[in-house]
Amino acid sequence: MYTEKVMEEFSNPKNVGEIPDANAIGEVGNAVCGDIMKIYMKIENDVIVDVKFKTFGCGAAIATSSMATQMVIGKTVDEALKLTNKQVLDELGGLPPQKIHCSVLAEEAIAAALKNYFENEGREVPDSLKNKCTGNCESCHIHDAK
Repeated sequence: MYTEKVMEEFSNPKNVGEIPDANAIGEVGNAVCGDIMKIYMKIENDVIVDVKFKTFGCGAAIATSSMATQMVIGKTVDEALKLTNKQVLDELGGLPPQKIHCSVLAEEAIAAALKNYFENEGREVPDSLKNKCTGNCESCHIHDAK
């Protein structure tokens, strides 16, 4: 059902925890399955120097959180903006169809943290983040069409 890589990331997740002085925090959840992901980033000169996560959810949610954080650490903000759930899936060797939403949630959590970074810096939020789900479900209806 799960690839060896998914099992490895679930059993030994990387970057678990919080960053007390994070300057970018994103939290998203999926009301259907109950998964919640919170991403903490420390960004210096537009480079992500540290990333941690806390995820409440299934093994796939933990594995995708772990993988997504590994994929953006050391990247520039612009590079991290391009992260997609498909890239996370590819790095994990895939997920069962009913667990694909976990990779989407990981992408959304990264996006939420990056949006928070731009807002904290007083910078304009890039267009690529304006229509992305960033966890603010009360003002967003992206998931209504599903």
